[in-house]
Amino acid sequence: MSEANERLQAMLERIPYARFLGLKAELAGDEMTLILPFGMHIVGNPVLPAIHGGVLGAFMEMTALAQLSLKEGQERQPRIIDVSVEYLRSGRSLTTYARADIKKVGRRIANVHVEAWQEQRAQPIAALRAHFLIGPAEA
Repeated sequence: MSEANERLQAMLERIPYARFLGLKAELAGDEMTLILPFGMHIVGNPVLPAIHGGVLGAFMEMTALAQLSLKEGQERQPRIIDVSVEYLRSGRSLTTYARADIKKVGRRIANVHVEAWQEQRAQPIAALRAHFLIGPAEA
């Protein structure tokens, strides 16, 4: 297992909610994909059944944090400044995948976009745009 993969798995293990969701990560070169296996514990609408919107939002947030951790190698966890989630279609009872694209990293702030999909990456079910505080906190 590579050093980057070990760091990523360790980060996910430190987050209790990531453990509860059963998140897994795959690294292929410089691309990281986070995987959310389907389970009834993540269902928000049992009639459909559809994945709870809060689960999707948290999943994409953790994808952004994992990508920042891999790329920037920060000692401390980045903190969210703002986040916007777009729910594009229902998350069905399938495994869900997400990838983050770091648009810009400055001295203190990172801008990250994430897309989540199920069967086809070209048909995302949700998207997230967020800004994270990555620099040292001012005293």
